[in-house]
Amino acid sequence: MLKTYLFLIGAIFFEVAGTMLLPVTQNFTKLIPTVFLTIFYFSAFYLLTFVVNKLPIAIVYATWSGLGIFTISILGYIFFKQTLAWQAIIGLFLIVIGVVLVNSFTVKLN
Repeated sequence: MLKTYLFLIGAIFFEVAGTMLLPVTQNFTKLIPTVFLTIFYFSAFYLLTFVVNKLPIAIVYATWSGLGIFTISILGYIFFKQTLAWQAIIGLFLIVIGVVLVNSFTVKLN
């Protein structure tokens, strides 16, 4: 099961890396960032294919998207100087709490 969660963490990493490159591609006009963005997204989905064989897809998607949103928000603040209202920050922490709860009570497949 540890391998499954490592694949999920890898998928989250690649999805976040790809998303962080979106502004850098300048509407896909910059070749190198666009190539890396594509590789990162394909890598994320490739790793997800292994995870959905072991965990319910609803749990996988909730975890992948929730932790991705949280991480992108933090990195957007750090790298792009984007700010968040306090209500948004509370919402982000509620997402993390939700992901922890969902994964704590997940019935594993196989």
